[in-house]
Amino acid sequence: MESGDATPCRLGNFVVDDTVARMRLYNPSILIKQPKIPLAFAWPADDRRAAVGNLDVPVIDLSGFRHRDEAAERRAAEHVRAACREHGFFQVINHGVDAEIYVAAINAINGLFDLPFDKKVEAGQRKGRMEGYAVGHSDRFSEKLPWKETFTFVHGFKEDEAGAVERYFQSALGPDFQQTGRIYQSYCEEMKELSLVIAELLGMSLAGDRRWYREFFEDGKAVARCNYYPPCKEAELTLGTGPHADPNAFTILQQDEVSGLDVFTGGRWSSVRPVSGALIINVGDTFEALSNGEYKSCLHRAVVNPDKERRSIAYFVSPRHDKVVRPPPELLAGGDGDGNGDRRKYPDFTWLQLLEFTQTRHRADGETLRFFVNYLSSAPVAN
Repeated sequence: MESGDATPCRLGNFVVDDTVARMRLYNPSILIKQPKIPLAFAWPADDRRAAVGNLDVPVIDLSGFRHRDEAAERRAAEHVRAACREHGFFQVINHGVDAEIYVAAINAINGLFDLPFDKKVEAGQRKGRMEGYAVGHSDRFSEKLPWKETFTFVHGFKEDEAGAVERYFQSALGPDFQQTGRIYQSYCEEMKELSLVIAELLGMSLAGDRRWYREFFEDGKAVARCNYYPPCKEAELTLGTGPHADPNAFTILQQDEVSGLDVFTGGRWSSVRPVSGALIINVGDTFEALSNGEYKSCLHRAVVNPDKERRSIAYFVSPRHDKVVRPPPELLAGGDGDGNGDRRKYPDFTWLQLLEFTQTRHRADGETLRFFVNYLSSAPVAN
């Protein structure tokens, strides 16, 4: 392991000083050759309990929904309603994402993480920024590090942000990655269109109205993250991603053929089996609030393999930063939208408030939304 002299100040398990020197402590090309993992990557036994069987996740054919087939719309909405009330996960096929882009995006991951470590560190995440390379989130945390490398970039839905992903790749990694930037720019545009379809589907499944949620997200933002999970010789002691619920609205996940996604429901962990050509959708904390608690943001994790690498791409969809997160009127008591009835489960907040909470005060887990609501209620009221 490379040495380093960084001694960052800590707030809980948050690393307040996210220096490049700390990132250099964990060079993946060295870690994977060691017989023992560093203690910082070890997770408690409760978090590592083995999964039991496969989760029954509905696989929804979106072709009929996208073409306004009423019978197909009803079937899709029924499946989504049942899944999201139980655990918040479903898969979609015939989703309209270009097949060549779908394949190119997952294959381009290796080109990112095969770079020399120093080159990756040059593109590392910096304090106050989400974009860039990270290993085990060691730039932010000091314990329970996930056994993975990530490369994160931001995609805005508004037209004035067109081409930003491609430009970011060139600025972060240089002209050799122009084509990679084009691939992920195209991928994000495909994911944006799909995310609006998913918003319609969620809306129909909740309140029968496909328009409200689509319009809510039309000027939104997404964070895209390429994940690379190297093989681990002590896979039974660590996790690729620890148990957490996503704080954003909903996530579109593409994974390769290597299993690794587990969901906690019914008092146990169960695996989500990869389906060729499918994309996994899961509800996050923000959408739980947008649904007034009707849909569940469920605990999930990623496990690692002792022999095989695993790759995935997560597209985290969120509303515009300053947009108020409040359910549509028909989901609130009395249908008047004032939120004064006993059915209102969460206070108003903005996505930026929740994002900053997870970046500075609370590491995302299964209790993020509850702690955030408590934090809002205890915050001083501005005059």
